Amino acid sequence: LSLSITNYRHFSYNSECVIVLYRLNDCGVTDRGCAALASALRSNPSHLRELDLSGNKIRDLGVKSLCAVLEDPHCKLEILL
Repeated sequence: LSLSITNYRHFSYNSECVIVLYRLNDCGVTDRGCAALASALRSNPSHLRELDLSGNKIRDLGVKSLCAVLEDPHCKLEILL
């Protein structure tokens, strides 16, 4: 997971790279990973339209972190799996 989050941060800060779909399904993302992902999305809103987190062990705390980002008017995320 930390590699995935690190890679996301690298791409999100690269102005030449536009990520539209990010698949993190079945890769062990937990509440802590969701918090890191939410922080990255909040600090640098991206063009990300779809995020697949299916098959991970995300509980209430992780869902709340992601929901807070979705409430941000700058968030362009349309599909969260």
